[in-house]
Amino acid sequence: MGGKLSLPLFESSTHQVVMLGLDNAGKSTIIYRLKLNQFVQPTPTIGFNCEKFRLTSGLARGQGFSLWDVGGQEKLRPLWRSYIRHTDAVLFVVDSTDVERFEEVLVEVQNLLRLPELPKNVPILLLANKQDLPLAKTKDEIEQSLCIDFDSHLTMVLGCCAVTGEGLDDIFSILYSLILDSRRGLKKR
Repeated sequence: MGGKLSLPLFESSTHQVVMLGLDNAGKSTIIYRLKLNQFVQPTPTIGFNCEKFRLTSGLARGQGFSLWDVGGQEKLRPLWRSYIRHTDAVLFVVDSTDVERFEEVLVEVQNLLRLPELPKNVPILLLANKQDLPLAKTKDEIEQSLCIDFDSHLTMVLGCCAVTGEGLDDIFSILYSLILDSRRGLKKR
């Protein structure tokens, strides 16, 4: 007697992910590597950019993601709180070669963790980007330099290279698993 109105599968199974980090960390390069599977020379993000894509490889293959790339310039950082309210996960991208800004990264991560808008149990991954460059600090060195204290949000530091795509499949497989774990935890409450 009546049909059921349904949304397309892609829309209903899309995971919302916000990507934050200081300017020039490689956020836009990551988003276009994932969407187009190629390197695209980015321009600084003023405001935000959102791209939807479906992963084609890795353990999260077939999963849809809406990835919000939010500008990292200092004047834009207060806007981050508006993008994290309804997210499934946060990726915080760090330029592994820019040691002089590690203290600034730590301050911004701490500020993020204090935001009341950040949903409980939302996983946050720090991505140590630019691992292909000779002066890049390893993920372990970055974790040690930043004195990362893993809590219920900040899950781990993972290395990647946005230019080549190295590490991104593994990151999104881990991220997908953490999102599922987070949702299961919320349902139990």
